[in-house]
Amino acid sequence: MRVAEHTFVITGGASGLGAATAQHLVEQGASVLLLDINEAAVVAQAQRLGERALGVACDICDSEQVQQALDAGVQRFGALHGLINCAGIVGAQRILGRKGPHDLADFSRVLNINVVGSFNMLRLTTQMMAENEPNAEGERGVVINTASVAAYDGQLGQAAYAASKGAIVSLTLPAARELARHGIRVMTIAPGVFETPMMAGMTEEVRASLCADVPFPPRLGQASEYAALAQHIIENTMLNGEVIRIDGALRMGIK
Repeated sequence: MRVAEHTFVITGGASGLGAATAQHLVEQGASVLLLDINEAAVVAQAQRLGERALGVACDICDSEQVQQALDAGVQRFGALHGLINCAGIVGAQRILGRKGPHDLADFSRVLNINVVGSFNMLRLTTQMMAENEPNAEGERGVVINTASVAAYDGQLGQAAYAASKGAIVSLTLPAARELARHGIRVMTIAPGVFETPMMAGMTEEVRASLCADVPFPPRLGQASEYAALAQHIIENTMLNGEVIRIDGALRMGIK
């Protein structure tokens, strides 16, 4: 599928990986429907991108809000051809900590946003993609979910986050197999340590330590590199049902 002249839904579109991907795709001639829980930020981001962008405040776990947002996107752009799920939260808490066991509500919140929210977006968006006219290869749409290297190398205090990203990894192949009959591909990107707003509060010492763990290039990943990979996945029809790590060969030990 060509990026140009197609419309992509991007969750977490107001900042970080989502915002960078939206900007990159618009520069390549696409239109984007940006969804984010932060209304002011997502509307401002869409305004910066111009007439080919629409920003809508949306809780991805709320099916009614999601459907209304998707309907607004179709009304504005005519059809939806892709979904890039970047929305998510981290959460850091040990199973047995100084204050007692891991709070169950906190665990559920991470799983709900990262897994249920992503699946909610997938099921509702692909329902609309399935109505698209297929291209010459029979393709109607593409989904890109975001996991993390934590799915494989989870750290101390990452039980909830690693479990949620492991679920996204495991979802990839069965979703791709189910949606193949509709001409919809499903892929997942698993980023390593990236330069995002979540990293902004870290000290230079911590950042240097993280960079030192990356074999090559020994630095934090850039959101633009995630965006470039997303574009390649969209345009390479043979990429389906797989998880791609983008991490500079990082394999995290116990910390």
